[in-house]
Amino acid sequence: MSDPSERLHNLQDILIDEMIRRIQTGEATAADLSAARQMLKDNGVQVQVTEESPFKTLVDTLPFEDEADQIKLAK
Repeated sequence: MSDPSERLHNLQDILIDEMIRRIQTGEATAADLSAARQMLKDNGVQVQVTEESPFKTLVDTLPFEDEADQIKLAK
């Protein structure tokens, strides 16, 4: 039997590949997108939003109401 740590890494790779496939094919449900977002968050994945970043478009569409909650652009 293989090392449990290796098996967990393999499982994570399979899950990531499946999430990517569903998102790229348009099959992803809201639950799939939420799971992908949570996996990124749980693994400390962060992004800097700049004027040139595709995330800028996403940020511009989010309905922020509190000035303190707004995302600041990286310089």
